[in-house]
Amino acid sequence: MGPLAGTKVIDLTSVLMGPFATQYLGDFGADVIKIEPPAGDMMRTIGPSRSPSMGPLFLNSNRSKRSVALDLKTTEGRALLLDLCRDADVMVYNVRPAAMKRLGLSWEEIQAVNPRLIYAGLYGYGQKGRYAARPAYDDLIQGGATLPHLFMLSGAEEPRYVPAAIADRVVGLTGLSGILAALIERNRSGRGQRVDVPMFETMVNFVLSDHLGGLSFVPPAGPGGYARLIAENRRPLPTADGHVCALVYTDEQWTRFLKAVGREDLAETDGRFASFSARMENVSYVYGWLADIFRTRSSGEWIDLLDASDVPVMAMHTFETVLRDPHLAESGFFNEVEHPSEGRTLSMANPVAMSATPVEITRFAPLLGEHTVEVLTELGLPRERIASLLDRGIAVAAGSTTAPVLDDAVRRFGDGRTV
Repeated sequence: MGPLAGTKVIDLTSVLMGPFATQYLGDFGADVIKIEPPAGDMMRTIGPSRSPSMGPLFLNSNRSKRSVALDLKTTEGRALLLDLCRDADVMVYNVRPAAMKRLGLSWEEIQAVNPRLIYAGLYGYGQKGRYAARPAYDDLIQGGATLPHLFMLSGAEEPRYVPAAIADRVVGLTGLSGILAALIERNRSGRGQRVDVPMFETMVNFVLSDHLGGLSFVPPAGPGGYARLIAENRRPLPTADGHVCALVYTDEQWTRFLKAVGREDLAETDGRFASFSARMENVSYVYGWLADIFRTRSSGEWIDLLDASDVPVMAMHTFETVLRDPHLAESGFFNEVEHPSEGRTLSMANPVAMSATPVEITRFAPLLGEHTVEVLTELGLPRERIASLLDRGIAVAAGSTTAPVLDDAVRRFGDGRTV
């Protein structure tokens, strides 16, 4: 029973940003009901898979949820969604607010059904600016938030994006924090509220918290950019047999490092190493000097030496070697699990640890419509009504025909009329 046990979440999100946020809510114990269109979340089809529509991007962002497939563009589909919202605590969506309005699912319409509900939107741009109606994706937001520019400042030959969906993930976690804050306030006041988390504004805040620099002052006290982060030589250090990631940062760390490599005199003989501020003013040179030193030993030798000197160091992993990292093995981060439809799969633990209400993963990523009949039965719909919805394509359930799906649900939950 996680910390959010008893919390009901209606999840209208797709792709990565919203699902990443709602997966956390599910990991924390909420009952997350993922509402998918009849064709399913497009992320289901990306990457290698063992069965149709169960690709790795979907598997890794949609555990701890139940899948209900509804056509919300139909009157009956919308009505069922509103019925699910009547006793829900949170609704999360990640399309443009104008699209929610076209579906008849605006904040005002949902609030009329359930004034206690937290209505959380994660989307591209704040609704008061001229970009409000624009579509947005991770790549666009990275560009607008100066990340490709930062690659150029740090020595790249051309601008590029971070090779991870960093905007989707950061905004997803920011949305999670807003939802949890709104739930705390709702539990005090009894009032639901609207929570808006725009990608562009969130990522500009995220990046410029490091890089606004001298532009923080009016008039400017200098250029933007945190010199250490954009130093051309700030990169994994080449060793005799590969690379390691090391950061000799504080005065104390430099003292220990220079002693370990037999260069205790350097801080006295070269003013560029004399103090923290001097090293920051000459950071590209300092990092270049480190790169030359690190070429003299193997990666393993450097890791042992720096660990013994209490200087921060980490192996530079590949996708394959990180799976064998001894620390992650000891902390139980990667686990082989038996997925009901996909067989043996690798699962990553939720990194948040709680002493009183441990995070426990009890649901794997669902098949499309795996829980449609289950949830509609819990809603009180009779068997005949559910069958009609399935036959007409307003609802979709996992399984080849209507009757076996319904029979299995009735065995587990009884006839919907008596729920």
